[in-house]
Amino acid sequence: MRILTKDLIIALEQIEREKGIPKQELLEFLEAALLTAYRKNFGIAKDIKIEINEKTGDIRVFSQKEVVAEPDKSLPQISLEEARKINPKAKLGDVLEVEIPSREFGRIAAQTAKQVIFQKIKEAEREAAYQEYADKEGELLTGVVRRREGQTVYLDLGKAEGLLLPKEQVPGERYEIGGRYQVLLVTVQKTPRGPELIVSRAHPTLVLRLFELEVPEIFEGRVEIKSIAREPGQRTKVAVASREERIDPVGACVGPKGSRIQAIVRELRGERIDIIRYSKDMKEFIANALSPAKINRVELDEKNKMAKVFVAPDQLSLAIGKEGQNARLAAKLTNWKIDIQSEGEGSEK
Repeated sequence: MRILTKDLIIALEQIEREKGIPKQELLEFLEAALLTAYRKNFGIAKDIKIEINEKTGDIRVFSQKEVVAEPDKSLPQISLEEARKINPKAKLGDVLEVEIPSREFGRIAAQTAKQVIFQKIKEAEREAAYQEYADKEGELLTGVVRRREGQTVYLDLGKAEGLLLPKEQVPGERYEIGGRYQVLLVTVQKTPRGPELIVSRAHPTLVLRLFELEVPEIFEGRVEIKSIAREPGQRTKVAVASREERIDPVGACVGPKGSRIQAIVRELRGERIDIIRYSKDMKEFIANALSPAKINRVELDEKNKMAKVFVAPDQLSLAIGKEGQNARLAAKLTNWKIDIQSEGEGSEK
């Protein structure tokens, strides 16, 4: 019974090339789906087999029937006379596979084939999208804002959609429809609807990836980012060190006429970035981290990782920063507790 055509086989071969779904796998799913459709539409619950010729597209339906003297039409039975037309050696009690002709099944087969192929293509696209992004967690992606649902922003990342959840958004940033943003891919998870990609604009690693993008010396490993402390949308401190004596790590990050750092600040919509020179000498590193304030001296309590920092009275507010932000970021950057004191005027934290 010729239900499918060679055109379908050609289509399956094209899908195999373009989507990476093996033709044999498609045929197996199609056979199983056709079997279910046949049983559903013709009320035959068992003893049915469907075969598709992968070269011609022919589909054949077989029923297992017992050879009996007087067949009961309500049962899968066949007379000895009819059985011997199929197999001259047939005898009573044998079970034969008998082809079932059915013109009506052609329309059902065509519809089922369409549904199965569509389903498999969607599954393959979802799997391909998952594989595309599964190994990219922690990488920088470019997304275009497509829509908002509540406070969640959805971005088109190319082959999949990224979810920018409220906690991953930068306070004060407005995500306009059609706006293009650099985002950090945080996690990739499989779901029945395809891969779910959680992206971030607030993660400190986003800043690291932007520096790798804009500063060749960091991308090449000649300048290293030691640590990052960030309050998204407001201010970030980045500690950098050079692996080559002739390279100034701060100058490399700033770039000619500030071009490199300005590109990063633009992408972060004006977020202030302090580039701090890293030092193995913790006193020096803490002093640098409190930039732009000028530090007189630093005393360390190594056991408790506590640093007392002494500044001139006119540098105290600058060292602490607005609402304590400068001191707070310096503490995060160095991973030390910092107590800032004005020389000779008591202390303020």
